[in-house]
Order: sequence, then C-alpha cells, then structure tokens
Amino acid sequence: MDFSVRIPFVELLGFELLEMADGQARLAYTPAPEHLNSFDVTHGGASMTLMDVAMAHAARSVEPDMGCVTIEMKTSFMQPAIGRLEAVATLLHRTATMAFTDAKVFDSKGRLCIHASGTFKFIPRLASATGKVHKLNKN
Repeated sequence: MDFSVRIPFVELLGFELLEMADGQARLAYTPAPEHLNSFDVTHGGASMTLMDVAMAHAARSVEPDMGCVTIEMKTSFMQPAIGRLEAVATLLHRTATMAFTDAKVFDSKGRLCIHASGTFKFIPRLASATGKVHKLNKN
C-alpha cells in the first residue's frame, strides 16, 4: 500500500504502510545500520517517528482529504526494539478538529517494545514552497 502523500523523511527511513482504514493503521520498518543507537538497537528517534506516522495515519484514515499535525506525543520505551518493527496505531477518539490516538511497536519476535499516545490536529492542505499541495492551516 502506498502512502497517500509524499513524506521525504518517511521515504528516507524506509517505512512501509501495510494498512490504513477505519481508525487503524499498521506500518513496518526494517532499521538500517545507520538507524541504530550505540547499543545496536533501533534509535528512539526513529522508533518515535514510526509511531508518530502510524498514529497520524490512523487519524487520517477517517478523514483522508485532510492533513494532520502532531500536537503532543508521549512515549514509553519498555525494551529494546531489535530487527524488523511493526507499529499498530488506533484512533481512540476524534472531534471536528482533533484526533486522540495510541500506538504500539512490536519487534521481530512479536514483543511489545514501545507504547505511545498522541494528539493530532486536522488541517486542510495548501501548496508548499515546492509547489506541491500539502495544505496547512493559515491561522
């Protein structure tokens, strides 16, 4: 499944969108050696990006013509994330302008490694500096 918009940072990291429907999203990620930390496990920033993107897609799955931006995110790292990772995100509640989500990251052995919750704001898309349509709220 292709991402509905081009996200250069997501392309750089190599995320795969597996599912996006009905308030759910599932992404996969195989960290490259340069995405690891000094303990040779997935860097927390890469893991947080994976969950951020998964939660945003869970939110957008019910409002596909809108964009959404992260308002806040809380992350709990429970154990090292090793090997191919899968993020599963769920839209918990939404209002006209906000989405409340959570995500879990599982490692290649199916162990729960990381949990996050996030709040997102729905925004219309506008043209970016490159002329591509990315819509951002002018307010």
